[in-house]
Amino acid sequence: MTDALVKEYQVKGIPITLLKVASEESARKKLTAKQTKKVFQKLEDKYMFAKIHPGEAIGVITAESFGEPGTQMTLRTFHFAGVAEVNVTLGLPRLIELFDARKLPSTPLMEIYLKKPYSKDEKYLEKIISKIAAVGLSNILSEIAINLLKSTIEFKLNKKRMRELGIKEEVVIKTIKESPKGTEVTPKNDRYVVTPKNQDGGLPVVYLLKEKIKAIKIKGIKGIEQVLPKKVGTEIMLIASGSNLKEVLEIDEVDGTRTISNNIFEVEKILGIEAARHAIMEEAETVIKEQGLDIDIRHIMFMADLMTTHGTIKGITRSGITSEKESVLARASFETPIKHLINASITGETDYLNSVVENVMLNQPIPLGTGLPGLVTKLKGKKK
Repeated sequence: MTDALVKEYQVKGIPITLLKVASEESARKKLTAKQTKKVFQKLEDKYMFAKIHPGEAIGVITAESFGEPGTQMTLRTFHFAGVAEVNVTLGLPRLIELFDARKLPSTPLMEIYLKKPYSKDEKYLEKIISKIAAVGLSNILSEIAINLLKSTIEFKLNKKRMRELGIKEEVVIKTIKESPKGTEVTPKNDRYVVTPKNQDGGLPVVYLLKEKIKAIKIKGIKGIEQVLPKKVGTEIMLIASGSNLKEVLEIDEVDGTRTISNNIFEVEKILGIEAARHAIMEEAETVIKEQGLDIDIRHIMFMADLMTTHGTIKGITRSGITSEKESVLARASFETPIKHLINASITGETDYLNSVVENVMLNQPIPLGTGLPGLVTKLKGKKK
């Protein structure tokens, strides 16, 4: 009975995924044949109601739906649990960088979920965090100084901190020897001396070398500065300041099915364009909900579709989706009009006036709403 209903409503144009969910729920609730038919009928009504009417000016409505609440948004940065280093841009600045498709978010952030049993027990946390958080040499130094007479740098390692992080002294010295080119590292009593091979530059060169040495990465994933554990319900997850999705997903204890970055370009590169589309929707919805505003999910979906429909992420800018517009006048109406008009005249482009903007410019009815249908008159032949 249910299979026949699924086929019947699939012919009517209802997506198979919705029909399967309705079918499974009906079976789970043990509905009668009459009740199941009623469920499918209600589903069809809801689906048809949710569809956009032909001739609806959906672009304008979506722009209004974002524009009006956007004026009420605050310009603020949200701090995680009072930790100054881990913050995330929210509100209007985040929405702007999202829809402009900026290559790097101003505050990159990752939500890292762990597999069981790691997500349930705190004893694994220190080990996992030490794999993810980048540990620089400055984190394991007890002191570092410049010897002005000899133009050398002397540093002493913090052995206790190294034991806590599970870092061996040989690894540290090997990394230092490999990182800044043109230096020699020699042990002296309880410390190490770094000597530049080229002594011509004087003190400024030695000072720059000291800063380079402090910034050397000893352990962890590049780009991730800090990792904080956070309790969500009954499980523990990690909030990372910085983003490197590829390397984080390679860690065995990390649950790759739920771990996500707020860098949409990184998501596209590692997981594909569909994942990026979903990430844009999730990010936009998070920002809007956090501000206590309400925008229909279909408008957010429409924006995400528009940005990813060409298989790459394109921002709502003059170099993004606006450059893809078919109409010359529509492109010219946005920004840099002279450039568009000259390029179109050189290549001999034709504007078919199919959209809204170009018809408004020419004072013609727009091909939407009442301007969509055309009237054809049929004249009767004259009577003899």
